Amino acid sequence: MTSIQLVVFDMAGTTVQDNNEVQNCFCQAAEITGLKVDSERINSMMGWPKKLVFQTLWSEQIATDNPSYATQVEQSYRQFKQILEHHYLTQPVEPTAGCLELFHGLKQQQIKIALNTGFYRTVTNIILHRLGWDQGLNPDYVGSEDTIIQASVTPDEIYQHEGRPAPYMIQKAMYQLGIKDSKKVIHIGDTPVDLAAGMNANCLLSLAVTNGTHTREQLEKYPNHGLLNSLIELKNIIINL
Repeated sequence: MTSIQLVVFDMAGTTVQDNNEVQNCFCQAAEITGLKVDSERINSMMGWPKKLVFQTLWSEQIATDNPSYATQVEQSYRQFKQILEHHYLTQPVEPTAGCLELFHGLKQQQIKIALNTGFYRTVTNIILHRLGWDQGLNPDYVGSEDTIIQASVTPDEIYQHEGRPAPYMIQKAMYQLGIKDSKKVIHIGDTPVDLAAGMNANCLLSLAVTNGTHTREQLEKYPNHGLLNSLIELKNIIINL
């Protein structure tokens, strides 16, 4: 039997299909609010806490000491949230290929499943509800062995909303689920900051899929324990540990 007790998954691009929809929401919000940025730059920031994206981009355009900086950030972020929430409320939301089969296999091995994300709680809840993954979660977004997932963590639940590449969302999931040894945890996402978060949390494996928002060529330059063509490959990795 494997020694793995927990797998922490990213959401959009890893367990939830993302065909550049989130990137497009960023681009729309930027255009509406006068923020000059191209899609390649935005894609490089996928996985970040979403407000931090706008803070960074506006700091590059007008600098943080500009009197209008805070207002511009808030306007862009507010516009982005409206666009993003409308998208996930009205458009199809589907798990990625092999995701549900993998979840089932992990449950059979008594391995717990947690989701973390760069999304804020409101849109995370929309996605979880659309997929039915919120069933049975308590008010702290912790489930049981009978629920589809056992925990959901967003930057909103972390001090000062600090998301990736900090390890805190992974560590919070571990704490909530009673897991003390990070070497019994696998983290998997689809962005450079996902890989960094898993490394910073000292997980046994920090992995990424290459069929999400980033290609193998984009990801292989960052420290990692493996790049997978899809989630389907994780099953054999766990079996062989």
